[in-house]
Amino acid sequence: MDITIKADKFNLFYSDFQALNEINMDIYARTVTAFIGPSGCGKSTFLRSLNRMNDLIDGVRLEGLITLDGVDIYEPKTDVVALRKRVGMVFQKPNPFPMSIYDNIAYGPRIHGLKDKNRLNEMVEKSLMGAALWNEVKDRLNSPALRLSGGQQQRLCIARLLAVEPEVLLMDEPASALDPISTGKIEDLIAELKKDYTIIIVTHNMQQAARISDNLGFFLLGRLVEYGATEEVMTNPRQKETEDYLTGRFG
Repeated sequence: MDITIKADKFNLFYSDFQALNEINMDIYARTVTAFIGPSGCGKSTFLRSLNRMNDLIDGVRLEGLITLDGVDIYEPKTDVVALRKRVGMVFQKPNPFPMSIYDNIAYGPRIHGLKDKNRLNEMVEKSLMGAALWNEVKDRLNSPALRLSGGQQQRLCIARLLAVEPEVLLMDEPASALDPISTGKIEDLIAELKKDYTIIIVTHNMQQAARISDNLGFFLLGRLVEYGATEEVMTNPRQKETEDYLTGRFG
């Protein structure tokens, strides 16, 4: 199986505080990889390292390697805008732009130079279909995105990401602010998107991780304690800390 992203002895510091400690991980193409662990354990910090979102924080220092398709994403000549186009992110709270549904989706392609109206129309439809939202919004593309329900807004944010044709989708607790029905739709969508994209998700919900992920990483105090096939980690953890977390003894 192809390795899309590889972390090799990756450390991250916020000034003097070490937030990530010697992370080694291979993330495989067209799989869903879930990160679990208690709050503040480093899982979201590592997720944000995969498209250099941590660059935006003062005092961040790095050691080690993260590669995308074999290329070091932190080397000085990396085009960070191009990297974030390839490795896109969906956040915990839906964040549509205060504009129409159509313009939310067309925004990225326009920034990257797509002007042709027919191609933009095609891209908007394709992206909304990819996010399982087209049938719900096709008759009101010019209405404000902020009028959509929370679950629809989150799928709109996924559609907005798909419109710039990424390879990797990073999702930071994408369903934690949603009701159970909307959560189910997001989970179904992730299963569908996996056919074409590499997906990495942070979730605090272990049942969700069990349902949707192929591989599972357990983080604790900035360390990757255990990483492997989800079913194996869930049913036969190798580390006592993983077992304690999964059985609810802490976390």
